[in-house]
Amino acid sequence: MRILTVLLAAALAIAAAAPVRADVRYLAYDAADRVTQAMTRGLTLEVERGLFGAVRLNGLYSTTSRGSARLERGGPDGVRRALEPGTDESDVYAISQEGDGRGLSRALCPGADAAWLVAGRVRAPRPLTMHAVGRWADGTFRQCVTLNYAWRGEWATAPTPSPVE
Repeated sequence: MRILTVLLAAALAIAAAAPVRADVRYLAYDAADRVTQAMTRGLTLEVERGLFGAVRLNGLYSTTSRGSARLERGGPDGVRRALEPGTDESDVYAISQEGDGRGLSRALCPGADAAWLVAGRVRAPRPLTMHAVGRWADGTFRQCVTLNYAWRGEWATAPTPSPVE
C-alpha cells in the first residue's frame, strides 16, 4: 500500500510539472541610443526559459540584416571584473567564433582575441542593456561598448512539423 501511494504521488508530481517545461522564444529589440544604433539597428534574441523561469540566451540575430551568432553561457571571471563599478548586468555569454560570430566579435571589440556579452535578466517587455567585453593578446580584459535596446516585441514561431513516418 505504501509503495502504491509513493508511485501515485510521483505520477501526480510529474503530471503537474509537464506544463512548466522549458520553451524557446524569440524576443526583438530596437537600438535605444546612437552608439547602439551605430553597431546594430536592432536584434532578436533566442531565449530559452527554464523550468522555474530562469532565462538563457542561445543566439543573437540581426533584425535588419542577415547576421547571427550563437551564444554560450559562461566565461572567465575577468569579464565581469572589466565592467564599470555599479553595473547591474552579470550574466556572461561567450560569442561563438563560428559563422557570423567572429565578425560580431570584431565589430564589438576591434583588436580583441575573444569577446563576451554581459547581459542582465532578459524579461519581456523591458529594455535590455548588454556590455561587450574583449580579451586582448596580453590577457587583459576591457569593456568595449555598452549596448542599450528598447523592447520591440516577440516573434511568433511556426510549429515544428511532425516527423514523417
